[in-house]
Amino acid sequence: MNALIIIDVQYDFLPGGSLAVNQGDEIVQTINDLQSKYDLVVATQDWHPRGHKSFVTSHPGKEPFEEISLNGLNQVLWPEHCIQGTKGAELVPELLTNAVEAIFRKGMDKEIDSYSGFFDNGRKKSTGMADYLKGRGVTEVAVCGVAADYCVYYTANDALDLGFKSSIIESASKPIDPERYARMKKDFQAKGGTVI
Repeated sequence: MNALIIIDVQYDFLPGGSLAVNQGDEIVQTINDLQSKYDLVVATQDWHPRGHKSFVTSHPGKEPFEEISLNGLNQVLWPEHCIQGTKGAELVPELLTNAVEAIFRKGMDKEIDSYSGFFDNGRKKSTGMADYLKGRGVTEVAVCGVAADYCVYYTANDALDLGFKSSIIESASKPIDPERYARMKKDFQAKGGTVI
């Protein structure tokens, strides 16, 4: 059984949002068209509390996209985004969600970021998505959405580590940094992932 995992198609990650992925809005229709090709469709939603430690505003004197060490992990400092209960955190209405059977929220612990749809960045807490997919008999996942070089990549990579056959759908994903994505893609393929 296969599953489509739709990553973070939220206002703040699309043009006009606080952490917009260039041309991120262009993939929404492709994602909609893909949904009927999969046995199961799930989605993730970045869902940060106010004052999250990944926000540059939580670190006076620091600049957006600067990297720091946070609780022993490298952390990019992001503009405030996807704050719980705000419009920026909502899935965009253009994304069809009738077929989406479950939405897994991530980034809710103020002290640690969560790029992957499966775990926080320290792999200390699970979102429950792995158990959900395995419980439904899923053996293969395809991951799409934004951003290809962060949350899409880390979700697809964790899927490999969890024993799923995993792929990234390039036509339905957009990166923040295309050069970074090219490196991540090579790493993912070297581990046995596929890019389609």
